[in-house]
Amino acid sequence: MNTSTWQPPLTWRAALLLARGLVGLLARLEVTGDVPAHLRRGPLVLAANHISPFDPLVMAAACQTRGIAPRIMATAGLFRVPLFGAAMRHAGHIRVDRGTSAVHRALDDAATAVARGSVILIYPEGRIGLDPGMWPERGKTGAARLALACGAPVIPVAQWGSHEVLPYQAPRGMLRGIARSLRRRPVIRVHFGTPVDLGEATAASPGAARRATDRTIDALTDTLAPLRPDEPDLPRHVDPGRPVDPSRAHRRRSA
Repeated sequence: MNTSTWQPPLTWRAALLLARGLVGLLARLEVTGDVPAHLRRGPLVLAANHISPFDPLVMAAACQTRGIAPRIMATAGLFRVPLFGAAMRHAGHIRVDRGTSAVHRALDDAATAVARGSVILIYPEGRIGLDPGMWPERGKTGAARLALACGAPVIPVAQWGSHEVLPYQAPRGMLRGIARSLRRRPVIRVHFGTPVDLGEATAASPGAARRATDRTIDALTDTLAPLRPDEPDLPRHVDPGRPVDPSRAHRRRSA
């Protein structure tokens, strides 16, 4: 075995197991689909839709059910939290300084991680989506550029239901949301889709990253649709504190 291959620390594997227990306490988690066995230890990019502050815990729990210990690309603010930030760094997660010139360093760090055989979890939308129907919105090109640069496969991971646990404005309203979830235990569905055909060999050709990003968002949308068959247009659960921004609505690429 290549000794330079990254291995998830025991503390992170324990945290994944804890996440599964916490999610199971607050909701009924249903995980479908799978990741091919030869990709579970990387190199691999998991591209997930982002609908709630509860998503990272849900994704950690879902990945644990499939024997995956991903390294998460997370906002820099989390790394500044005392103790928690140190735990994030120890677990190998990757800091993203959004809105600064240092944001490009995150992609370099992620590329190095993928090259060492890691699984990287990234939210290609770059934020909690604000599409009126809570469908995946137009993505940032980071995930596609990472995959094209490393030649790593991309698997879409769709989730639905986490928005019923924590409100958009959490920690405001968090206790109310948790109390409601303990009582109702909403269903949260996660589905690991099939690898995305990015349609590009490298990111060098003009527009390659944008086209690959659109293909990824298309795949996420297709993967999400079966998880919300009774909510094709608008979500049934409405969070009054969640703003709506249709300016980044994704227009599906024609077949």
